[in-house]
Amino acid sequence: MSLLRIFGVVVVAALLAGAAAASSGAASATRPTVTAIDLGTLGGTFSDAIAVNASGQVVGFSYTAGGEGHAFSWTQAGGMVDLGTFGGTFGVAGDVNDRGQVVGYSSTAAGALRAFSWTQAGGMVDIGTLGGGYSAAEAVNARGQIVGESSTAAGAVHAFSWTQSGGMVDLGTLGGTLSSARGVSPSGRVIGESRTAGDVETHAFSWTRTGGMVDLGTPRGHFSFPVDVSASGQVVGDSGTTGSSPDRAFSWTRTDGMVDLGTLGGDVSFAHAVNASGEVVGDSTTAAGPGHAFSWTQAGGMVDLGTLGGASSGAFGVNARGQVVGSSDIAGSPVVTHAFSWTRAGGMVDLGGLGGTFAEATAVNARGDVIGDAETAGDAELHATLWHT
Repeated sequence: MSLLRIFGVVVVAALLAGAAAASSGAASATRPTVTAIDLGTLGGTFSDAIAVNASGQVVGFSYTAGGEGHAFSWTQAGGMVDLGTFGGTFGVAGDVNDRGQVVGYSSTAAGALRAFSWTQAGGMVDIGTLGGGYSAAEAVNARGQIVGESSTAAGAVHAFSWTQSGGMVDLGTLGGTLSSARGVSPSGRVIGESRTAGDVETHAFSWTRTGGMVDLGTPRGHFSFPVDVSASGQVVGDSGTTGSSPDRAFSWTRTDGMVDLGTLGGDVSFAHAVNASGEVVGDSTTAAGPGHAFSWTQAGGMVDLGTLGGASSGAFGVNARGQVVGSSDIAGSPVVTHAFSWTRAGGMVDLGGLGGTFAEATAVNARGDVIGDAETAGDAELHATLWHT
């Protein structure tokens, strides 16, 4: 899973001053009503929570006491477990399904990166390549279909789909030499990006077993990158052109095609996630300048979710109930950033952090378990963090 970060977390003092008028109308910050839980590390100083499943199993990346970076799985009962490597010094877990199957990539003793599938019963399994020496798994659905990218025997890098019964399948490209899969829906729709003929442009694609790879186009003329796909097959991401043209968030459906979601009055917007009902969340620059978190629906358009009193905010995850999570600057200077949870009924709630000056929430499951990262008070290192909301 490729997580996009807010573009305006660190704001200079002049920008904060200029945004004072806009901040005065922002959503009022409700004080923290939940406790941030430090998930710890594998013995090192840093850990990063990347994905969470329906039962609250969290996966990600952590440094070990020896300075290596390893994939981890965390559960309430078992704590943080090192998933190991294929003999090398590096591994990262990018996604986990509701059966507890974890996917990611790990280095071998020779230094090559290989895609893996990990289960409690079977441990870490190398799922192979498309003929080359490299592969990386990005996402997995409830059926165990894994998607990612792999090098081919010819030296190109192509998107793949892997199943237990069918093995690794090359999804091809849109005419260029490079493609990569970023996500997969419950029904098996794969999304990613691919170079077009001549490697001139990069376009978002959707792939199905029956329809193959389909170019989703570019509403703004040059490139498009997908970041998430819903259970209904709605794809969201960002699109733009080369040069000075700003990026804009898009939504794609089979019915409406590629739709530019607009902005909150500024020039730039980024989509980060979409739920099954079609609610898209992300961040956009405002007329005053700083970026604010937004929620977009077909019926209501783009809605500014405000901030926790500071200049900037960004939304990174949304669950089926419409609970949105992200990060926001709080009031005061120097800039301090806290994680937040937003609902239509309750507005934006400050989730706090681990005592440092930065915390952000990046994903939320159906029951409201929120994950992200937060600076600790002692050493200002980022640790994987869980909030029960």
